[in-house]
Amino acid sequence: MGWGTLRVLRDRNAGLYLGGVIVSGFGDSAMLLAAGIWVTTLTGSNSLAALVGFCLWLPSFAGPAIGTLADRLRRRPLLVFTSLALAAVMTAPLAVESRGDIWVLFAVLTLVGTGGVLTDAAETALVTAAVPSELRGDFNGLVRTAIESMKLVAPLAGAGLFAVWGGPAVALLDAVTFALAAVAFGLLRVREPRRGARRRRAWTAETAEGARYLWRHPALRPLALAGGTAMVLSSLSSTATYAMLDVGLHRPPAFAGALTALQGAGSMAGGLAAGALMRRMPERTFAAAGLALFALGVLARATPWLPAVLGGSLAIGVGLPCPLVAALTAVQRETPDELLGRVGATANTLLYAPTGIALLVGAGTVAGLDYRVQTVTAGGLGLAAAVALFGAGRTPRPLVASPRVAATPSARDAPRPTPPDARRSES
Repeated sequence: MGWGTLRVLRDRNAGLYLGGVIVSGFGDSAMLLAAGIWVTTLTGSNSLAALVGFCLWLPSFAGPAIGTLADRLRRRPLLVFTSLALAAVMTAPLAVESRGDIWVLFAVLTLVGTGGVLTDAAETALVTAAVPSELRGDFNGLVRTAIESMKLVAPLAGAGLFAVWGGPAVALLDAVTFALAAVAFGLLRVREPRRGARRRRAWTAETAEGARYLWRHPALRPLALAGGTAMVLSSLSSTATYAMLDVGLHRPPAFAGALTALQGAGSMAGGLAAGALMRRMPERTFAAAGLALFALGVLARATPWLPAVLGGSLAIGVGLPCPLVAALTAVQRETPDELLGRVGATANTLLYAPTGIALLVGAGTVAGLDYRVQTVTAGGLGLAAAVALFGAGRTPRPLVASPRVAATPSARDAPRPTPPDARRSES
């Protein structure tokens, strides 16, 4: 554990924020698996169980519009209120008893997905006020580590709780974790400007402003696209896992648990090292290196040799968080405060929204083609994206300011800044 990580853990705001992320992430991960088991138990339908993840994923496409709310209101009270509202919403599944009540569970999960998009946007923006700039790289890496660690532990806890006490007990657990997150966010010590005095325009205009800022920014757009590409290729390759175990390695499906554990351990290690590495190299180089490592790990899984597959799973875990952490850290540094909610939500949409579509494409592809075609394609595209990202960083362009900032005389007359991707991240 590096010195930067220790400083994050000693920082009061960073520790509280991290605690909120951990407890809410634990409840959500536990509920995600338990909800699928719950639906299958009540209906006997695997296709309906698949809708559980779809309900949580669908609101991410509306991320830029939802994120606008995080720029209209103060972020800490918004996080507290949203977490408490989600805690109340999670009590509704306590009434689910039969197949006819399943719609309640789907509606609740859709609301939770919507709330998750809003809290992600507010959290991304609030970090700039709550966590010192020199700690944000380490902090974002720790957040990624916390999320990955919850994915390893929480589903088992959710499945065990469901087996003993049923679905309502897991829903109640998730409600409690939302309430605990609200307490953690409420204890943050931050100073936020009042946002009611700002002249508001139409919701669509403000949403478009955030999306336009990210898309025109010479550093943020390639990083967000690289992270989204990594997530899409990860989803595409992961759908070939069971075919790889059956055809390539001749292992039982349960062996996927070992691969998942290795990937999760790699992600935790990559998250812990992210801050220190970003102090030694530009964010774009860090993201490109992580994307390349991820792609090599995917290609290793195309071989029939077990040690290579195990090493590839570890490499995927280490490399995949790199472009995600780099993109988030750059968004927090390069975006004006009044745009942070919208830009952060737009970045999250680019990073995570396409993954569901990639899962559908991958599931259809693996049914008709050899799994190696899918794996090699994903790995090759990942390497190409890494090379393109690294090459783009060698041809800097001027910083593109937001339309509102560009209209002010001080911004128009100021000297042109050094492109953010040509300098190292803050340390």
